[in-house]
Amino acid sequence: MPRWPAVLLITATGLAAQQPSEAPRDSSHVARVLALLETSDSTVCELAGQAISNAWGFSWEPRLLPSPMPMPMPTPMPMPMAMHRSGRAPHVRVPVHRGAHWYGEAVGLGAFRAVLRHDNRCVRNIAARVLGRARSPESYDAFLALLRDPNPGLRETGALGLGKLDDRRALHPLQDALRDLDAGVRAMAARGVGELEDSSSVGALTTALGDEAAPVRQTAAWALGEIESTQAIAPLGQALHDRSPQVRAMAAWALGQIESPRAVPVLGDALKDPSPDVRRAAVWALGQIEDRDAVDLLLPLLRDHDAQVRLAATHALGQIESPRAVHGLGALAHDESPDVRRAAIWALGQIEDGGAVDALAAALKDPEPQIRELAAWALGQIEEADAVDPLAGALKDHEPDVRVAAAWALGQIESARAVEPLKAALHDESADVQDAARWALNQIDDEDRNVRVHVRPRVRVKKGI
Repeated sequence: MPRWPAVLLITATGLAAQQPSEAPRDSSHVARVLALLETSDSTVCELAGQAISNAWGFSWEPRLLPSPMPMPMPTPMPMPMAMHRSGRAPHVRVPVHRGAHWYGEAVGLGAFRAVLRHDNRCVRNIAARVLGRARSPESYDAFLALLRDPNPGLRETGALGLGKLDDRRALHPLQDALRDLDAGVRAMAARGVGELEDSSSVGALTTALGDEAAPVRQTAAWALGEIESTQAIAPLGQALHDRSPQVRAMAAWALGQIESPRAVPVLGDALKDPSPDVRRAAVWALGQIEDRDAVDLLLPLLRDHDAQVRLAATHALGQIESPRAVHGLGALAHDESPDVRRAAIWALGQIEDGGAVDALAAALKDPEPQIRELAAWALGQIEEADAVDPLAGALKDHEPDVRVAAAWALGQIESARAVEPLKAALHDESADVQDAARWALNQIDDEDRNVRVHVRPRVRVKKGI
């Protein structure tokens, strides 16, 4: 970024955040920020708008089109029982997001209204987002007037604002705007219709799936996913053959949002799409639906040439939790990609089938410490006695987190064969490992052992894989 936009961004965001979070924002303060953005380039304006929204509690969507994550990573907690030596539960800070009632004239809504017809698209769209989120009574009429303006840029801003208002009166105007002459307005109207999540819009959005502009088709697919109506399965299935890979990927995502087993055969065809983005989205969708008929469709993708597709397939199979997937996932536990190995091990832990013990035991020797730790967690999930010896070996791992996970897993399995290795771990150099070993020994029901420990476990949230 050139030096002057960077300076402008720092100045604008500084003005947005210079007051305490609880202090009222008056119109003059808001106007100063917006004035700085009027002459900025689009990147600076978007970033500053994001900073303004974050400072004032708004969610921010800087791009026209929604961007769902086709493959969210699984987030297991490898150590659900980790101890705290003081016996006290950890303190958790929960962020508080203020609702729409928090906004009012004190926020400086007058300054935002003043720029709703500004020549700068970014500035007026920031104002539309803020006024829409504020739910002020006057905003509906203002946005409706914009939607009927001869200027397509202003009509786009009006559609954006109506979508943010969450006002049922906006439904029909936005549906009508799906036939606007301007593609940008049609796309924004489709987004607004999706945000209102009314099933009466399925027909209009189905028509929009045939729009000549790819952004309109893509947003219409997203909107159908937001509405989550089974009536949309057939048109979204047709959209999986769209000429644009972005539209096809969004259609697959939308079918996953609907979560109907009726979409499984349709998504099976998308698994053969030439675009890896479409295949990933289809795999994610099958994981969302969690229908066991999808397992046979997903297993071949464990050998896909794209590592991200393999990653998505492992996540989906872990969601479905089918024992039939164990063999293929076991092979992926040795994939060349660490991300794929982690996802495969997580999925095996989710499925909890004893057939995965050998693959997971081998993963306890992986060069990546996180993978060894996750493999110990997965073995603890499965709770098979065959895992005791490999886990006992992992109690000597050079990484304390791996040793803690191994001790926890042995406690889960509750085999008397783990007592001696766990007693040795009571002398580990790491206090966390000692605590985990005490907890595990307390779990093992063996009348012959002479171990009586009392420790209060707590949950320690670890980073996702």
